[in-house]
Amino acid sequence: MTEDALTSLIEGSDLAGLIRHIDGICSRREWDELIDLRDRCEEAVERGKQVWAVAQFAEYRLALEAPAETAATVMDDGRGRFALGPLWEVGASSHPWDDLSPYLDVPTVRAMVAHERSIRGDDVAESDIDVHVLGVPVAQQPWEPSYPVAEYKPDRAAFPDDIHEIDMDWVDLPEAAEPQPDDGLCDALMDLVKPWWEDSQGKAEVVTVDGTIEEAIRALGPHRVRLIDVTPAQAMEAMAWAGASGGGHGRRRGTPAGRAGAWWVLTEALGYDEIPEDVSALGQEASELRWVLWDPGDRIGGWNLHIGIEDPEDGAAWVLSAVDAV
Repeated sequence: MTEDALTSLIEGSDLAGLIRHIDGICSRREWDELIDLRDRCEEAVERGKQVWAVAQFAEYRLALEAPAETAATVMDDGRGRFALGPLWEVGASSHPWDDLSPYLDVPTVRAMVAHERSIRGDDVAESDIDVHVLGVPVAQQPWEPSYPVAEYKPDRAAFPDDIHEIDMDWVDLPEAAEPQPDDGLCDALMDLVKPWWEDSQGKAEVVTVDGTIEEAIRALGPHRVRLIDVTPAQAMEAMAWAGASGGGHGRRRGTPAGRAGAWWVLTEALGYDEIPEDVSALGQEASELRWVLWDPGDRIGGWNLHIGIEDPEDGAAWVLSAVDAV
């Protein structure tokens, strides 16, 4: 494309033409040219041109397709706010840890990428990152599930949620138990879906009772729901999926953040003030609790997480109901 033609596209805010031009640049793998186009669009935005989406799309393609050294330059905190996902997650989806590691200097980004690559199967040492960023082990534990990860493509992204395809049975609920004051576990459950109710148009409710999960659900209002008992691993998968999501309009937080949120719920449910040094037994401890996925049975659509946790020994239960829609 000639210089005059490119200038015309930018000055005319021709988004379709600029996107086609980016496709061509990427097919030729001319990354310096793509960076130059990004810079020119950002300058044009300052003059009132409506090409900010093109600049963001250029950075998305750099994170996804450029060599690791170049991809790392657009993976800083705060970049790509309106991209299909956080650019550190986009870049980590397509570049191994050993390729990216030498170029990641921001501690938060380095830690998030490391956790993402560990979830995707890379071997990452705890000593390679600041472990306090997420506060959970970077290495996957044997009792954890295979977490669903984002699938980023040049023109789209997919966020698998297979856990929602699980079959449930209808249950008539007993009389409600008296709700108790919110506690740390209630806070952890609400935080899983915070972008849904804080940055989007979703709604979330949590309740704890001295009783069963069914009595806790009834305290939220429903008389009859669909419900299934699940393993701790299945519950962790569902919570991590929700914690990673931004819902309908919130910003996606990424799978590592979702996994960390699920760990917070788990440790609160087990009565720990913090994650213990030896986490090998947490899976067995979690199996002594009751974990339930449920839904009110109507067509929910959009984003939803309905989960219950019960401690049979202490006779207490916690239930979260969270939904968001486009």
